[in-house]
Order: sequence, then C-alpha cells, then structure tokens
Amino acid sequence: MARVKTAIITRKKHKKVLKRAKGYFGAKHYRFRMAKQAVMKSGNYAYVGRKDKKSNFRKLWIARINAAARMNGLTYSQLICGLKKANVVINRKMLAEMAVSDMNAFNKIAEVAKKAK
Repeated sequence: MARVKTAIITRKKHKKVLKRAKGYFGAKHYRFRMAKQAVMKSGNYAYVGRKDKKSNFRKLWIARINAAARMNGLTYSQLICGLKKANVVINRKMLAEMAVSDMNAFNKIAEVAKKAK
C-alpha cells in the first residue's frame, strides 16, 4: 500500500489559520500554535459581540426616545404605553430615528400617545 503524505493538507490548514491571524500582535501572527488559539478566541469574541450589538442598539434607541419623549412632557414608558393603547405599531429603531432627524413627526406621535394615555 502507498504511503499517504499530508504535507499539502497540513500546509493549507496552517495557511488558512495564519491568514485569519494577520495583523495580530507578536508571535500570534506567524506561529501556528499561538495563531490557532488567538483565532479561536477572537472568533468567540466576535460571536458574542454580534449578540451584544443588538442589545446595545436597543439601549441607544430607548435613550434617544426617552430624551425626545421628555421634551414632550412624557416618559419613555408612558409614550410606549400610549402608543400601544392607540394601536400605533412602530418599532423603537424608527422612533429613535424620528426623534433625531424629524422632531415634528415625533411630536405628532407623542400627541397621539398622550391622548390614548
């Protein structure tokens, strides 16, 4: 039986990991063992970061909506409660965008929430 050599496969695997470790500090960008650990760790951080990003944006939107709602004499919770009672379906991302860029439209929405409250 012929002998199977794995040099090509191993080199491909190593190059793939080292390519992902490009730009890492110290030996982590050229030593395979260290690079492999660093790539695994950074992959985990990236995975968690993608989940955290959703939470962070929601917090930002709520802070912006709350600030704009207080300018209209409401709190964030009163505004959201009023909108639910008035059957106004609008997500927090759009409300926050309106609060920043189109204050007149946000004021009208706040009035609707006040009346339904």
